[in-house]
Amino acid sequence: MFLKTMALPLLMAAGAQSASAATTDPLRFDAGNFTRQSLTMPDGEVIDYKAYEGIFYVTNVEDSTYQTLNIYVPERMAQLERVPILMRTYVGGYAASTAKSPSPADATGRALKEGYVVCIPGSRGNNSTIERDGKTIYTGTAPRGLLDLKAAVRYLRHNDALIPGDSEMIFTDGTSAGGAMSSLLGATGNAREYEPMLKAMGAADARDDVFAAICYCPITDLNHADMEYEWLYGCTNTGVRHLDEAQIRISQELAAECPAYIDSLGLLDAEGNAVNSSNYKEYLKGFLIESAHRALQEGCEIPDSIGFTFYQDKSGPMGGAPRRGQAAGKGARPDGATMADGREAPSFGPGNAPRFNKSSDFVTGLDLDRYLAYVASVTPLKTPPAFDQMGVLIPTPSPENKVFANEQGEAANFTDFSLRHRLDDPTARLDADMVKRVELMNPMNFIGTDRSDVSRHWFIRHGAKDRDTSFLVPINLATRLRNTGHDVNFALPWNRPHSGDYNLDDLFSWIALTIRK
Repeated sequence: MFLKTMALPLLMAAGAQSASAATTDPLRFDAGNFTRQSLTMPDGEVIDYKAYEGIFYVTNVEDSTYQTLNIYVPERMAQLERVPILMRTYVGGYAASTAKSPSPADATGRALKEGYVVCIPGSRGNNSTIERDGKTIYTGTAPRGLLDLKAAVRYLRHNDALIPGDSEMIFTDGTSAGGAMSSLLGATGNAREYEPMLKAMGAADARDDVFAAICYCPITDLNHADMEYEWLYGCTNTGVRHLDEAQIRISQELAAECPAYIDSLGLLDAEGNAVNSSNYKEYLKGFLIESAHRALQEGCEIPDSIGFTFYQDKSGPMGGAPRRGQAAGKGARPDGATMADGREAPSFGPGNAPRFNKSSDFVTGLDLDRYLAYVASVTPLKTPPAFDQMGVLIPTPSPENKVFANEQGEAANFTDFSLRHRLDDPTARLDADMVKRVELMNPMNFIGTDRSDVSRHWFIRHGAKDRDTSFLVPINLATRLRNTGHDVNFALPWNRPHSGDYNLDDLFSWIALTIRK
């Protein structure tokens, strides 16, 4: 049995650019059409900037509420040969997002403070609608939201000579579903599959690859996210999670499908060793231990109740005895440190934490099941399936089911697993149109191929207690990028829940370093 979905139609022609430019180039940036605004930062500093707002980035505008962008140019530009452009999307839950103003609380305000240009595009999403011929039409079904953001990138490139800042140095930034969109922008640059749809929208005839992608807790790899979630968190099913028998059955079935997917990725660790389903949890533990390492170095206290094992060297007050418990001081593994039995202390380096050299305490191990139970106790886990949930055990669609809906807003399954269970038909399969739409919304399908121009630089963060998707999702993304030669700064920040644009000093230090590479 096959699920029928509606193919993407051509978009209706609508508004255009300002009248002053429309006669020659409807997508020409009007450098004289701005207002002067200011932003007060948390430290009291006032940032003055020019605001160019309400700019249509396509000529065939289907939804004028969302298909605009704003550009903000600081009065004091950075004294750089190439000034970067931070393109921040506020997409959340795969919903529509309007073009917003800079905020002193996130990367947009900090970018203006640094003298960078800021672009904030709107985009359609799973809740955007228009009225057409007396009917409500849903305009944001996949991959339209991504197409809008790609069109915004093309607008910046098309007007590179007119817009301050360098369109060859676009940094995209987003959180959650916005992090997924940032990862897609980074992974799908100039991919030919999107070209007919972008042309139909009236996007500029320009490139849409970006220089760097900043991805906070990206909710991506949607067609594998359910199995990854259950494979990781299945250890909590009868404890913290308290699933019923039907939920446990679905969880186990999904988890059983995950090893084959992990093995199909062909991942390698930092030393070139294969990462597969048999050793993946040890690989994950390395990132979590590294996160705890940095937390200790920064003065955090980590209780022994959440699964970590600590060690204090012979110069410490415990005389080298291994211990569990709260860290008595700052630190991580000192270079060349040894265990009490003479073995070299382990080095944890699959991520980007600094090499510490002033320490007496460091982490020697982690009971992963115990730690995952801690994560689940902080914020209740999603019930299975976590993402493609519609019709499996409950009728309610998830935000992801809605983003793969048709124009009538009828949500749809996007995995064969959930479709089979919803229809109680072991032969049920998604139709070719849905398979293609799902493919276009997964960055993993483009990295390491010749289908697109993938960003060279990546900044990926996922909180160490963020349970909104499995740790496998960001780790797989970061690892595949590294394995294919990309520059990746990745970490699981300690005790951080589902959130974004934090530790801005770290982020902007990375940006400053990256633009000089």
